[in-house]
Amino acid sequence: MNGHLLLLGVRGPEIAPDEAEMFRKLQPAGFILFGRNIVSAEQTRRLTDELRTLVLDEPILAIDQEGGRVTRTKDIAPSLPSANAFAAKDDPLLSARGGVLAGDQLRLLGFNLNFAPVLDLDHHPGLQNSLRGRCWGRDPQKVIDHAGQWNRWMRKRGIASCAKHFPACGRALSDPHFDLPSSDATITDLLKEDIIPYTALMPELDAVMLAHVLFPAIDPDAPSSLSKRMITGFLRGQLGFDKHLVLTDDLDMGAIADRYPDNRDVVAAIEAGNDLAMICHRTERAEDAAVRLGALSPFLVADVEKRLKRFRKKLQPPLKWDAAKWDKLGEEIAELAAKVPEVGASLPNSPVADY
Repeated sequence: MNGHLLLLGVRGPEIAPDEAEMFRKLQPAGFILFGRNIVSAEQTRRLTDELRTLVLDEPILAIDQEGGRVTRTKDIAPSLPSANAFAAKDDPLLSARGGVLAGDQLRLLGFNLNFAPVLDLDHHPGLQNSLRGRCWGRDPQKVIDHAGQWNRWMRKRGIASCAKHFPACGRALSDPHFDLPSSDATITDLLKEDIIPYTALMPELDAVMLAHVLFPAIDPDAPSSLSKRMITGFLRGQLGFDKHLVLTDDLDMGAIADRYPDNRDVVAAIEAGNDLAMICHRTERAEDAAVRLGALSPFLVADVEKRLKRFRKKLQPPLKWDAAKWDKLGEEIAELAAKVPEVGASLPNSPVADY
C-alpha cells in the first residue's frame, strides 16, 4: 500500500475508533480539517494533537483559511478579511497584517499548512465559479503585491503556504464542486497573465494545488489536476516547480468524483505528477485507494518521497496552547476586519464556503 500518498479528511470533531485504526494502518501524509471538525479552539487543538499521534512521520495538518467566506474557524472566532477586501483596501501593510494573524491563529490551533493564498486572477467576478470574493484581483501585479505580503508574513509566523488553483481556476465558467469547467486558454494565454503570480512568488511558496479545470488546448483528455502535460510537463518541467510539493484539490468534488469511479482519479493524480491525492469527504475509499497506489512504479514513489521529506523539514511545531493568547488574537482579527470591510454583492455560496 502507498497510503502516504494521500491527504485525508476527518469525519467530525473527534476521531472515531475505526477511523483512528484506518489512519494508523494507512499512515497518510497528513490531514485536512473543515468546519465540521471545529467546535471550539480547545477541542480543535486536542484534535490536531491527537492526529499527530496516529502517524509516525510529522503529519501535514492543513486547513483552508483564506479569510472572508472561506474561514473554517468562523464559528469560534472572528473571520479575517477576504482577499477581495484586502485588494479593495489596497494597503499592502494591512495584507501583511492579515498574514501575521492567520499564521498565529493556525499555529496556536496546531496546524502547519494553510491552503492559501489563492493566486487565481478574477476573470469572471460576477460568476459563481466558486471564487467569488476569494481572489486578490484581475491584475497580476496587484495579486503579487497583496497575496505576496500576506503569504510572506504567514510563513514568517511558521505556517507553510500552498498557492492555488494552478494554472487558472479563475477562467472557469462554472463551479468545480458541481461539474468540470472548461477553458479554451492556451499555454501562451496562461503565460501572459495567470502564471505570472506563481512564477513571481515561486521562492516563497511551499506547495501548489491543482485546479479541477479542463484546458482542451493543453490536454483534451484530463483536467489540470490529473494531467501529466499540465503538471509534469508545464508546472514542473517548463516552469521549474520541480521541488515544490504539488497536490490535487479535493478529489471528492463533483468535477472529478462523477467521472472517475474505482479510485482511478487517485492513481491518475500521482501518475500525472502530483505528490499527494486529497480525499476530503469520502474517506471510506482511502484504503482501496492506498492499495491501488501500491501498484505505482517504485521510482515514481521514490521521487514523491524525496519531495515529501524536503517539505516536512519546513513544517513548524505548534505553539504552546494559551487561551489568553487565543482570545487576544480574536480581538486583533476583529480590529483588522473593521479596518478592511468586505465589498461586493452577496450571492449564494459555493459549497467551499460551507464545508
